[in-house]
Amino acid sequence: MSSSARGNNISAAEVTHISSHGVWVLVQNEELFMSYEDFPWFKDQPLTSILSVQESANGHLYWPAIDVDLTVDIIRNPERFPLKAK
Repeated sequence: MSSSARGNNISAAEVTHISSHGVWVLVQNEELFMSYEDFPWFKDQPLTSILSVQESANGHLYWPAIDVDLTVDIIRNPERFPLKAK
């Protein structure tokens, strides 16, 4: 008996909470907070757009409905990545 080939990576990332201050996302067994001040792309977005997060690679998150790509490092240290949407 042989093992079958690995399938596509199933997203382990999950949005766990959305508040008036920001979004919490669970990735790699760590819950991270993204304030709207540091991550303005999420403010005023429909709930379904925020909830549909995908982990496309280890530590790389993608929200296809709003076309936002972030790494865990960016979420942990937003001050090191000062670019913001206008």
